Amino acid sequence: MSTLIEVCVDTTEGLAEAIRCGAGRIELCSALDLGGLTPSVGLMRRAAGAGVPIYAMIRPRPGGFVWSPDEIAVMEADIGAAFAAGMQGVVLGASRPDGRLDTDVLGLMVGRAKRLGLTLNRCFDLVPDPAEALEQAIALGFHRVLTSGGARTAAEGAQRLADLTAQARGRIIVMPGSGIRAETLGALEGIPLREVHASCSAPVIDSGPVVDFGFAARIGRRTDGARLRDLRVALADRAAS
Repeated sequence: MSTLIEVCVDTTEGLAEAIRCGAGRIELCSALDLGGLTPSVGLMRRAAGAGVPIYAMIRPRPGGFVWSPDEIAVMEADIGAAFAAGMQGVVLGASRPDGRLDTDVLGLMVGRAKRLGLTLNRCFDLVPDPAEALEQAIALGFHRVLTSGGARTAAEGAQRLADLTAQARGRIIVMPGSGIRAETLGALEGIPLREVHASCSAPVIDSGPVVDFGFAARIGRRTDGARLRDLRVALADRAAS
């Protein structure tokens, strides 16, 4: 069985490159340099009908995942906007101050998104008890959880990813993310990979007035089709071996 590659993008250019080079699904964001925030309605509308499923990030600000009542209201409205714009799913998360999943807030969001696919975001990597959190995600109705196994990268969290995949028993997809590249797949050897999440990006250096005036970072990242193609080949080779 082939492994679906979800690619996160935050520009129309990145969207087009990811689809052209074989992404199976898009996580659509703004501000990927901040871990991904809710994309604009304009970007969602532009992405709709692109030929692959598009999931919108629902995250109103950078930082942690403990939301105020006002932020929860914003997220509810953004879920509605994502559905109206033609998105196939949403990516979201909510934490309690102690790091556990906020099942009350998540239950509310899942109810708002009942006609959409559901991915639990990497707030999961902050939980004190991943096994408990996985069961909570299943009970809430999430279709997948995006996780690095609680480590900085999926390669470093490989053992926990293996444990979570075994625990899931097909009830939910455990989708490894963070640092997924062709050359890091070896660390995930032995883990069944139904889906993986990657940026497939390369660093770019900018200069000139846009940087000097603070309109752009000097070093950014851009979706790189060659990296996506390399990942696809590596996953195909892995499946064939």
